[in-house]
Amino acid sequence: MVRLTRIYTRTGDTGTTGLGDGSRVDKHGQRVSAYGAVDEANAVLGVARLHVPEAMDTALARVQNDLFDVGADLCTPEVETPRYPPLRITEAQIHWLEQDIDRMNAELPSLRSFVLPGGTAAAAHLHHARTVVRRAERDISALAAVETVNPLTLQYMNRLSDWLFVAARHVNQSAGSGDVLWQPGQNRDG
Repeated sequence: MVRLTRIYTRTGDTGTTGLGDGSRVDKHGQRVSAYGAVDEANAVLGVARLHVPEAMDTALARVQNDLFDVGADLCTPEVETPRYPPLRITEAQIHWLEQDIDRMNAELPSLRSFVLPGGTAAAAHLHHARTVVRRAERDISALAAVETVNPLTLQYMNRLSDWLFVAARHVNQSAGSGDVLWQPGQNRDG
């Protein structure tokens, strides 16, 4: 269990930070960028929760907790004999997202165009979260190109962006707003 007794430690004052295995790395390193982007996605979801219906809020609370698991996974480098058992993302967490995507999507009309972020405030915030999750996914992918990472973190983030897309459509549909659709070239002639 995590126990925080002091918020400031001064150990990062020189531009380094501690990882989950106790090692220290530069704060501008790829691993720190990756789990920092995950943290940012989690914060954006916190704002989205202020606007969604109760059932969606419950699901977002679960997702926020899973994002902390993603961050814990990423901040602990994979080694053969870890000092402590690391917390890793599991297939069960990805499976839950897939099942919930299928459940929500079954209630939605088929798409006939790309969707613009908007409609309700809830949907707009969910779309914003989706774009931050996509950036986090790119950062994790860049990290995976140079260091070993749990491949399930990438799968989770990829599926989460899909979940957020469907969730945004679902809250718009539930509110009676429907999707805001892209109309290609609509404004080209002035």
